[in-house]
Amino acid sequence: MAETLGSLIDKLAIKNLREYHLREMYQGKNKKFSSKEIKARLNILQKQKRKLIQEIERFIVSAIKGEVLLKDEKLKLYNSSDVISRIPSVKNLGEAIYYLAKMNAQLWHLEDEARRSDVSLSYVGKTKRKIDLANQQRNDFIDKIDALFEKMIKKYK
Repeated sequence: MAETLGSLIDKLAIKNLREYHLREMYQGKNKKFSSKEIKARLNILQKQKRKLIQEIERFIVSAIKGEVLLKDEKLKLYNSSDVISRIPSVKNLGEAIYYLAKMNAQLWHLEDEARRSDVSLSYVGKTKRKIDLANQQRNDFIDKIDALFEKMIKKYK
């Protein structure tokens, strides 16, 4: 898949969530790794985020110059058409980015729920269904960001 603004912002939102949870672990909440391991992971994550932010900047400049694909047609086959594009009406890029970040946070927590070992398989299955819907909405917000960005670029050309 070619990178688009929406997919790059999605990656950044996920890295921000990862950083948040690593910092929580470092402060002693639900430690899965040693403090040294967490620090090493945070350092790697900081480097990745810096590179990703630079990539976003380069992408925007390239988009203005007309050098990159602004949208990538996705052909997802795992959701029925009745759940595709079931997202709030979004009119501007900032709002779409907000909803994408929010959806990634919801997905993170749903994934944590699905990984629990103290619940029934039925609960895990119901949670996985929620993950499917949330992931579709996440993809719809990525597409919305791309569409709004394309509209913005065309408006100013």
